[in-house]
Formats: sequence, structure tokens, C-alpha cells
Amino acid sequence: MAEITQYVTLGIASELLAVPVERVREILESQPLSRLPHAPPWFLGMIDVRGQGVPVVDLRVKLGFDAGEDTENTRIIVLEARMEGHELTLGLKTDRVFEVTPLDDTDLEPPPRVGAGWRPEFIVGIGRRNGAFVTVLALDHLFASTEVALIAPAEMDSGVGDIKSGAS
Repeated sequence: MAEITQYVTLGIASELLAVPVERVREILESQPLSRLPHAPPWFLGMIDVRGQGVPVVDLRVKLGFDAGEDTENTRIIVLEARMEGHELTLGLKTDRVFEVTPLDDTDLEPPPRVGAGWRPEFIVGIGRRNGAFVTVLALDHLFASTEVALIAPAEMDSGVGDIKSGAS
């Protein structure tokens, strides 16, 4: 029997998105961030997760939506992404997290090709959950090489970045 992929479903604006559960380390409530000067609008700052500084990205802004106000449902999903050949621990600020679930069909539809300005490389595919479309994010492609250098220079240079080590 084939193993069924589980996803963490989340929301930004009115959109339903998902990330593979095996990439998620933990889900945190919104918390104060240490902002960095001259950072791009999508880079919110750093949080401390068990002694490790973790960069936090506003997923709404990164995906082209207007920034939103934090609510009691705002969450930071701490996860692992592979970027530029390195593992990077980062936080994605989302409006809400729904559940861990499989999608209705194990096969995802490919992202649509709709023309200039659209970034289909950010998406693994489109699935469905209870009749609603679910956009599965391509975590490893959300950031260009120049953006990775902005949010993880120490990890890129030293190879450090394992959230489980707790080393400082």
C-alpha cells in the first residue's frame, strides 16, 4: 500500500495553501519579532526557537498579497526548506493553520500557465480538500538565491542551521 502524503493546511487571505507535514518542525503562536534594518517587506525579522535565531517571512507579502493584521489565529510555521543546496530553518507567518490531512486525491494538478508576472515555480501543484482547491507550496523555490543570502548568510557560510542541535 502506497504511503499517503500528509499536509499542513493553512490560510492567507481567503486562500487555502498546504505544505508537506514532514517539512514542518512546529507551529507557534504569533510572537514579537526582532526586525532588521533595510530588510525587504516580506522579511519580518527573527524569532528565538530553543536558542536558535529563525528568520520569519510574511507569506502573504511573499506571495503578492497585501500585508494583514495579526489576529488570535495568526501562526508561525517553523519548517525546513532546501535552498541553494543548504537546509534552512525558517518561519512562515500565516493567517491561520487548519489541520494536518491528506488531500482528497494523491495526484496534484500542475500549476496553471497563465502568462507573465505569475510565478508557477512557487507551486508544486493544486489539490483538493473537501471540494476546495488547495495550493501546495514549493518551499524550495519560494526564494531566489539573492533572497536566500538575505535571510540566511550565517547558515549558508557555515552549514549551521539544525534546529534540533540547540547549539549556539
